[in-house]
Amino acid sequence: MDTSTEKKSAPWTKGMRSPNPAGRPKGIVDKRSKVSQALLVEANEIARVVIDAALEGDMQAASLVLARIAPTLRAQGEKVNFSFDAKAPLAEQVEAVLQAIADGEVAPDVGKQIIESIGALGAVRQVDELESRIAVLEGRHG
Repeated sequence: MDTSTEKKSAPWTKGMRSPNPAGRPKGIVDKRSKVSQALLVEANEIARVVIDAALEGDMQAASLVLARIAPTLRAQGEKVNFSFDAKAPLAEQVEAVLQAIADGEVAPDVGKQIIESIGALGAVRQVDELESRIAVLEGRHG
């Protein structure tokens, strides 16, 4: 009989009493904690070896060291200044952003973010409009 296709029964089923109701005894250290403690004992020496390798030109070691001491640079949004009417129809707003991109007033990636925001504004406006229509309909029928 092929046991590889048989479904193994779980050692624990709902409603069974725990074989260890008191839980893990206090003072027992798991394997991961033991490894972590061993690494801490040697941490300074390991760090020194990696730093020395980085100083000798090992790019992987240098990358590892720099990743730990220097924060990763994050993209920061830039301020933009161009003619924009937030009350205008959405298509005109998008056209204004595209024109600002074409004129070099707005970077393409920033323009894309602005256009996505205009799309979100359009979705919010649609919900507002639907709520208004529902309120009017309920007022007539209620």
